[in-house]
Amino acid sequence: MAFGFGKAKHRELTARQLSSMLQQGRAMVVDVREVDEFAAGHIPGAVNVPLSTFRASQLPDPGQRIMVLNCAAGRRSAMALERCSIARAEIDTHLAGGFGAWRTAGLPVEI
Repeated sequence: MAFGFGKAKHRELTARQLSSMLQQGRAMVVDVREVDEFAAGHIPGAVNVPLSTFRASQLPDPGQRIMVLNCAAGRRSAMALERCSIARAEIDTHLAGGFGAWRTAGLPVEI
C-alpha cells in the first residue's frame, strides 16, 4: 500500500520538460550531487548544493522561477525534497531520472 493514496509525493519533470522551462527562464536547477560529480558534468546553469551538506533554509532564492532539484538518478533529489517538505514546502519538484535522464535525452552538459 502506497502512502498518499497512490499520488506521487513529489512533482516530477521529464528532461525535455525541464529543458523547455530553462529555455523560457521558468526554472532554476539545484543539483544535490557531490562536488566531484557536479564538476564532471551538470545541467547548464545548475547550482550545486550537495546532499551531504544540504539545508533547505540555505537554498538560493529562485525568484519567480520554479526550483527543480536533481541528482544522478532521482533518489537523492527525492531525499532533499523530503528535507524541504517542512522548511520550504514550495520546493516540491525534481527531475525524473536525474542527470542520467538528462544525458540520455541528449541535452547539453556543462563542465
